[in-house]
Amino acid sequence: MMDQAENLRNIVKMQNQKEISNARVISVTSGKGGVGKSSTSINLALNFQKKGKKVVILDADFGLANVEVMFGVIPKYNLSDLLFKGKELRDIITEGPNGVGFISGGSGIAKLTNMDKGQVRMLVRKLAELDEIADVILIDTGAGISPSVMEFLLASPETILVTTPEPTSITDSYALLKALGMNEDFDTSRKIKLLANKVYDEEEGRNLYEKLSIVVSKFLGIDLEYLGYVPDDPNIRRAIMKQKPVSIIYPNSMAAKRYQAVVERLDSGTDIEEAHSAGIKGFFKSIFSRKL
Repeated sequence: MMDQAENLRNIVKMQNQKEISNARVISVTSGKGGVGKSSTSINLALNFQKKGKKVVILDADFGLANVEVMFGVIPKYNLSDLLFKGKELRDIITEGPNGVGFISGGSGIAKLTNMDKGQVRMLVRKLAELDEIADVILIDTGAGISPSVMEFLLASPETILVTTPEPTSITDSYALLKALGMNEDFDTSRKIKLLANKVYDEEEGRNLYEKLSIVVSKFLGIDLEYLGYVPDDPNIRRAIMKQKPVSIIYPNSMAAKRYQAVVERLDSGTDIEEAHSAGIKGFFKSIFSRKL
């Protein structure tokens, strides 16, 4: 017969396995618009999917709908329909290219902070189903330092900051990190992953990271991690004009290969287990902790 100690060990093991089965939640953000944040989210999603992961993008950049435009797919429902019109989670997930799912935030994102306790609990319960549907959830946040963006970044176990060599992009990235670091709920032990976008080559990408990292570490006490670079590839613009992701329409382009390399790096990181532990339910519970 199995002794009590062994039985306890098995229960703990099963619980740990259950926790790891939660979805990995990654927020993709930027200090300003126009730096390639949504394109990054989409192409990372496609490369995770290529590795056998089930991926869902939450388009939290309300009002712009960049994900659906780049996918060339118009969603029938969005987050507002889940919140206020009785739709279920599976109703509002639209299937994009190669089986990547996405949820349009619509005006629902703007209403998140104004919900009462009952609405919050209902939302968390419904969105918790994503842990059973997806392996990876990419949250395409709005750009800048609006309250909704800050809430998403504070709750996210992993954050990718997309930055370009343009001076305005660098200064706006610093402003975003400063706003994040000044918030009492920000965990300063967390590393923000920087993706250098629209750079000439790896050397320029590294220089961009080092320039920002030194200043951020010195004045804000935040550690940046270099995630990689994506070149200023004209194929990205061509793909956007055709409303097709560059990883699909130009799979042999330099940009497509770099997105693949970034996902390989993300998928081999040491913080994967921690990223899975809370899942999307833990993510939204963290956002709404004051109301639950």
